[in-house]
Amino acid sequence: MYKVIGLLVLQLVCISTFANPVITGKVTSQDGVPLIGANVLIDGSYYGTATNADGHFRLNVEQGSYVLRVSHMGYETRFIDLDASGDTDMEITLQRLSYLAEEVIVSATRAHSRVPVAFTDVNRSEIEERDFGRDIPYILNLTPSFVASSDAGTGIGYTNFRIRGSDMNRINITVNGIPLNDPESHGVWWVNMPDFASSVDNVQIQRGVGTSSHGAGAFGASINLQTKTINSDPYGEIVASAGSFNSLRNTVRLGSGMINDRFTFDARLSRITSDGYIDRASSDLKSFFLSGAMHNENSLLKVNVFSGKEITYQAWDGVPSYMLDIDRRYNGIGSYTDDDGEVVYYDNETDNYQQDHFQVLYSRELSPSLNLSTALHYTKGYGYYEQYRENQRFGNYGLENLIMGNQTISRSDLIRRKILDNHFYGMTWSLRYDSRHYDVTFGGAANHYLGDHYGHIIWAEYANHIPKNHEWYFNRGDKYDFNVFGKIDYRLTDRINLYGDLQYRTIYYTIDGIDDDLRDISREHEYHFFNPKAGIYYEFDNRQNLYFSYSVAHREPNRSNFKDARPGEVPRPERLGNLETGYNLKKQNLSINANLFYMNYKDQLVLTGQINDVGAPVMTNVRDSYRAGFELLAGIKVSSMLEMGVNLSLSENIIPDFTEYVDNWDYWENPENEPVQIVRHIGRTHLSFSPPVIAGGDFTVKPLEGFTVNLSGKYVGRQFIDNTASRERMLDPYFFSDLRLSYSIETSRFGEFGINLMLGNIFNAKYETNAWIYRYMYQGEERYMDGFFPQAGRHFFSGVSIKF
Repeated sequence: MYKVIGLLVLQLVCISTFANPVITGKVTSQDGVPLIGANVLIDGSYYGTATNADGHFRLNVEQGSYVLRVSHMGYETRFIDLDASGDTDMEITLQRLSYLAEEVIVSATRAHSRVPVAFTDVNRSEIEERDFGRDIPYILNLTPSFVASSDAGTGIGYTNFRIRGSDMNRINITVNGIPLNDPESHGVWWVNMPDFASSVDNVQIQRGVGTSSHGAGAFGASINLQTKTINSDPYGEIVASAGSFNSLRNTVRLGSGMINDRFTFDARLSRITSDGYIDRASSDLKSFFLSGAMHNENSLLKVNVFSGKEITYQAWDGVPSYMLDIDRRYNGIGSYTDDDGEVVYYDNETDNYQQDHFQVLYSRELSPSLNLSTALHYTKGYGYYEQYRENQRFGNYGLENLIMGNQTISRSDLIRRKILDNHFYGMTWSLRYDSRHYDVTFGGAANHYLGDHYGHIIWAEYANHIPKNHEWYFNRGDKYDFNVFGKIDYRLTDRINLYGDLQYRTIYYTIDGIDDDLRDISREHEYHFFNPKAGIYYEFDNRQNLYFSYSVAHREPNRSNFKDARPGEVPRPERLGNLETGYNLKKQNLSINANLFYMNYKDQLVLTGQINDVGAPVMTNVRDSYRAGFELLAGIKVSSMLEMGVNLSLSENIIPDFTEYVDNWDYWENPENEPVQIVRHIGRTHLSFSPPVIAGGDFTVKPLEGFTVNLSGKYVGRQFIDNTASRERMLDPYFFSDLRLSYSIETSRFGEFGINLMLGNIFNAKYETNAWIYRYMYQGEERYMDGFFPQAGRHFFSGVSIKF
């Protein structure tokens, strides 16, 4: 019986072998030099391979007609018609570009297909399909293990995201290889870069520690954005869109094309306005992007200048839980009681900030195998947020009480501004050598940050004794960050690659001055981190491969961790050991990636409920914690008209031994008699904001030429909003679905004309993506204050575009 089955299987294998043609070939330069690592893809499919150390490739395809897409950095891409009726052997020659390819700018911090890390690439066409003026987090929301949130509920204004449960403070983000994270807070505020997606060419997301990069430590992921690359032909584009909540977007883009085979210039001007889904969560966002480059065959000099200015009404308190069933759009920020006893709202309870970026990028090909890339950068930020505050004590602002006759006035309504004036500048560099068996990169960065934090009183009800623009606090953050790294990708055989990556990072950070509560927060810190990474990549055949890697990363505490710490206590730096193993399968109509990860943290900083000497919450190091999970990505091309993509993330996110602290207001004024906090040992618990299930997918149908219909959906499992794993303090699971329709047509008069429509949350799901909570004991019972961030129900964005 088994012999018969074995013979049948052997016959099927033989039939399959005879039925599937084999395409082999060699890719060389015009000088006959074999091109190592050239990409050879069946255009319009998932299937492809890369050339080996001799420039050879092999593809197994079904019988039929195809277009072969052959590309290599620094060479013109070729499209070759292929009739695969039988085995074929090919000689393919690629012509060198007359200019240095811009991909070299980000090559030092990017992973390629044989590097053993989990990553996702998002190209320009995908960005354009999802771009309706919303911020980068909402454009990337369908990628694996990704959860986006918006304060205003629309994706315009303040937005943030988490990857594998890690927030943006723990995600390394770069633009053209230049650090974007704020060196003090470690965060990124996309509201300061409105419509930036219109100037982005591609994005790579590396989940986990990833490869060495510049700037902040990667504790959940790395995101590398590359701005618009060369367009050799002149172009122009006008985009106008409108949507729910009075949302408007207008964008103009222009490009010179190649001038005298050497120079290119690109420009963008944008404005976005929206009232927001949440009450008064309005945004008025302006931005521009300018780029000029000088190209030749061996070098590239590029200057980018981009800026964003935002005025956003504050909505960061969220909606109290008791209001969710009454008024999901409620926003209490800015409220005060007027002279008639009516509750009114202060019109200028806004956040105001401008951020200007300057980048000078230079790359040179020193030899066919050796490339140098350097960059100088400077970011200038200035802004403030304004607040109306009732019944404030003069003493809290460093002021004496006001004496008026026989009356002593100790309190007043007032308007204050908290101001940030910061500078961030430095340089990055990399040297890459790519030979027959080695791909070696050395790189590094030196950056300096100065941030002035201060506050002014600009009006008070009782102001006789208050100097104009009285400054009640001032402190300065001063940070130096140096790093060097070396990476090697060693091609042991055609099937096996070995990967090694060593990074050394040094940080010097000082804070000098007093904070807004008049505490002296002066301090100095110095850190030295060594971050090794190693892995192996094995290719079974040109359709499937396996990889394994282990990486170490460190992260220093951020500004808030330091300034909020209790007197005499210093938060410790965090350490992460990250294990990744994955499997990839790529066929003509099927792509599968499965990835297992284990992220083991030492001294992770989390909220436990502990407070400092003035009652403010502090982040506390927990000795051990971990994230472990499974990620699955799949793409299916059912036909030339229908394509599907799905992803699934399952994870366990645990603190094995956790103790919580709850404020005890009953004894707040008598700490000598009773503890001001109640201590409860919980033991094993779940990390907050770490859903055990995240799933996403989309279906794309192209029934007519130029007409595309896309239906997408996202499911996020339950999330605990603190680290106690209590179901009373939880974000419910949610699912939402969006429908996108687009139609474009080429016209002889206007060029390409496009119409786009997005129907968001088409099933009108009610859900919240983020929250905060403060718990306390009072009169013998536990009480709380909280804030949830509801997202918009059914809504739409529509727009037109003209490309010429």
